[in-house]
Amino acid sequence: MTICPCCGFKFVGALSNGCRQCGARSVGEPLPRPAHELPSYGRALVLAVAGSLTVLLFLTQTVIAVFSKSLDPLGGWSWITAGQIAAWRLKWVSIPLLIVTVWLGRKLYRSIKQNPEKFCGLKHARRGLFATSFVVFLIALLIGVTLPERLRQRQMAKDATFKAHYYKFETATLEYQLRYQTYPADIADLRKRIPDPDGTLAEALRFIDPNGYRPSADFAANAAEKTPSLRGAAIRRVSLSATDDTPSGSLAFTTYELQLPGEDKILGTEDDWIGSNGILKRVTEVSKGGVGRSVSAGILQP
Repeated sequence: MTICPCCGFKFVGALSNGCRQCGARSVGEPLPRPAHELPSYGRALVLAVAGSLTVLLFLTQTVIAVFSKSLDPLGGWSWITAGQIAAWRLKWVSIPLLIVTVWLGRKLYRSIKQNPEKFCGLKHARRGLFATSFVVFLIALLIGVTLPERLRQRQMAKDATFKAHYYKFETATLEYQLRYQTYPADIADLRKRIPDPDGTLAEALRFIDPNGYRPSADFAANAAEKTPSLRGAAIRRVSLSATDDTPSGSLAFTTYELQLPGEDKILGTEDDWIGSNGILKRVTEVSKGGVGRSVSAGILQP
């Protein structure tokens, strides 16, 4: 295969017969190769520049994290914290890019090492490859150290959502109990009788399955309230009938239990929550906690 130096056309044959594309012919024999050729430093320069840019990028992000988070620049732990912040900021872009850079850098370094007569700068290439590999290792280490705490904080944020809905529901039921001396018989009754000017109660009830609400009554307390009528009690009942909006029914609910579906949005699974008397726990915690109750098929049974 012959390549014409004039037009770049490739053809089979000798250039002395002329190029088939442009007609150019050779005017003499090709020049001999020089006795001494200088080795190339291009590949070593690529590795050195890549390593320097990698270290510079990580250091820049670390310094930015120190000042953006108002950390103490003279404290050692402040720089470790800033390094962790920088590692998490660079994780999605830098880690894949740095891994590719390390892979290509190893190939370039191997070619330099195997052909020292053609390529020079092995020491600088080694330093550049080491710098890139060290930054990759440092980012992975800082992410790995903080990963358990990040996962814990993420789970706490998810749990806070369920707790916010439950505590809003708890506040509404307490208001209902103060007004009517009983807990609501069902969630629909709570929605009708408790004002919700800001819509937070409606938002909380949207995540609550009505089948998970189970009120209960203390029959001994209800029986104690049915004392013999005193003189004038009929007059008092008549006088209160015009303003008393107590829900119909003589049974007063004294407590309740609320089961919230977990992250799977399905009631009756192991990730459900159980709320009672202002305390919210997971079903698994209730089943282990020895509170006098048992879990059957994911539904808490009294």
